[in-house]
Amino acid sequence: MPLSHPRRSALADQVIAELRQQISSGEWPVGSRIPTESELVEQLGVARNTVREAVRALAHNGLLAIRQGSGTYVLATSELAGVMHRRFAQTDPRHIAELRATLESGAAGLAAERRTERDLDQLESLLGRRDAAWEARDLEAFVTADASFHLAVVAASHNEALSAMYADLGEVLRAWLREDVGEDLAPEALMSHRPLVEAIRSGDSVTAAAEAAHYPLQCRSTVAALGLPAAGVTG
Repeated sequence: MPLSHPRRSALADQVIAELRQQISSGEWPVGSRIPTESELVEQLGVARNTVREAVRALAHNGLLAIRQGSGTYVLATSELAGVMHRRFAQTDPRHIAELRATLESGAAGLAAERRTERDLDQLESLLGRRDAAWEARDLEAFVTADASFHLAVVAASHNEALSAMYADLGEVLRAWLREDVGEDLAPEALMSHRPLVEAIRSGDSVTAAAEAAHYPLQCRSTVAALGLPAAGVTG
């Protein structure tokens, strides 16, 4: 019985792999517009139909979003991340916060036991970038720095499965954080993450886990959804 669709060409598979690499490496960040079809044809040295086939395949897999009249944008860094984004885009903020608290608490506890000096240097660097972005009132820079900080905490657990799962949820969490922060980055609303870093540094897994679990549940959207007194903090 013949196949209903012809097999993709080997050249198209090569182009798909190249485009996927540009996305997964961060060369094309989530939310950015990729080069036009004509630009990709010139850059890759392949026919227009091959580029179109590759872009459509990545759009079908959830990595790209084709917007007529605007261009093609990066939606997620992996196929699973794209699925996660679509699955949880409309989820109750309380449930996203509880998911964050569960994953980050366990990861922070492990990080306190397993972190390396390199991990600590990375956390310090990201903590500085996070605070600087808030002081500069740069929303997107803050969201990126804060999300990167929490990802680094999870990475410091040195649990490959946990890190991969958290990374695939990355855009869901960034979208949630972006909405929670809002446009007004008021100085009094910043939640310090210094206690978490110090707990990880000192090897205090109990305190690290408690600190990590506390942050998501104190964010503005979660507090409002639960009807709790506002803590005036974000992150």
